[in-house]
Amino acid sequence: VCVAHTRPVQIGPSLLAADLANLAGESKRVIDAGADYLHIDIMDGHFVPNLTWGAPVVASLRKHSDAFFDCHLMVSKPSQWIDDIAKAGGNMYTFHLEAVAADELSVEEICAAIRVAKMKVGISIKPGTPVEELAPYIALVDLVLIMTVEPGFGGQSFMPQMMPKVLWLRTNYPGLDIQVDGGISPATIDEAAKAGANSIVAGSAVFKPGQNPAVSIAVLRRSVEKYGQGKSESQMTPMPAADELVIRREPEFSELAQHWQFLSLA
Repeated sequence: VCVAHTRPVQIGPSLLAADLANLAGESKRVIDAGADYLHIDIMDGHFVPNLTWGAPVVASLRKHSDAFFDCHLMVSKPSQWIDDIAKAGGNMYTFHLEAVAADELSVEEICAAIRVAKMKVGISIKPGTPVEELAPYIALVDLVLIMTVEPGFGGQSFMPQMMPKVLWLRTNYPGLDIQVDGGISPATIDEAAKAGANSIVAGSAVFKPGQNPAVSIAVLRRSVEKYGQGKSESQMTPMPAADELVIRREPEFSELAQHWQFLSLA
């Protein structure tokens, strides 16, 4: 278990788990429910075996949200997309250490380019990469992302064997923002919090239909406050009151049938 830290607790819903046909609405819903930022996964189909979205989607979403956009680039050439993401409205640009081998720029040069583009700098590693490889670059970044699943797809199971990496970072760099992403839910958050993570990415746990995002976000936040910051119950963020809870409900079949019947008669 980590020594109590003072880094702020930040909860970022992963839009990959949202209703993709309603990104603007979903984004507003979770920000209103208490989220601190939006986590936007950008995959190129090369560095990871999946393709999501790019700068045009980020730019479109920016028109409807003033939230902090935490952009996680799972791409084979991190330097290629810095300017595009900055122009689209990205606030944090997190790239993978493993991807730099195929890039024309070094880690140091990529970090500098992100700063020039006026974004915060994040660096991430896959589960198979030793955390010690990050040591030369900690002073250059604002955040380190430890993947707790293999990057590329949502809905995977949390890998508790990644927690020693988080604990190593928190022990050696107590002032660092440490993010975890992958399989984080109310059932797994305590392990991440005890290891020292303070920036929590959660997808399915927040966006699952019928799940109240305010409850999930509060549970995640309270775990980090308790186990990471050492707060007492009275110091922790209170759970949302019953009259504040708004649950997204899928329309009943009868409602859909009435809707289509109305359209057919129109």
